[in-house]
Amino acid sequence: MHSYIIDDDHVSIFLTERALRTEGVPKVTTFLSPKEALSQLVQEIPDKLPDFVLLDLNMPAMSGWELLDALDPYEEEISGSTRIYILTSSLDQEDAIKSKDYSLVHGFIHKPLDREDVKSILAQIEEDRA
Repeated sequence: MHSYIIDDDHVSIFLTERALRTEGVPKVTTFLSPKEALSQLVQEIPDKLPDFVLLDLNMPAMSGWELLDALDPYEEEISGSTRIYILTSSLDQEDAIKSKDYSLVHGFIHKPLDREDVKSILAQIEEDRA
């Protein structure tokens, strides 16, 4: 099981990575830069994509929305291999509604990520593989 965390906040990355590792996710790759994460994702199509991505929305230089838009041309290759979850501190209901417009987004989670969130993500991935 491999995951990406894309977030510009060091503390958030630390807490999210800790929650993932506590629930047995062995490989966690973190990105402070969405542009760097985008480049890595595109390079890994189709064979080395992560099982899931936890994506923050509000980041400088490139937002989570902009990253999702940039992935649009690769949607078909990514959707069969990787689930993207929005992980945000935003309480704006419009963000949750907007996330449903992106077929690559499989969930909207409020920070901080907790054990139940991780268990739910892992169960969804296992269900898809069955």
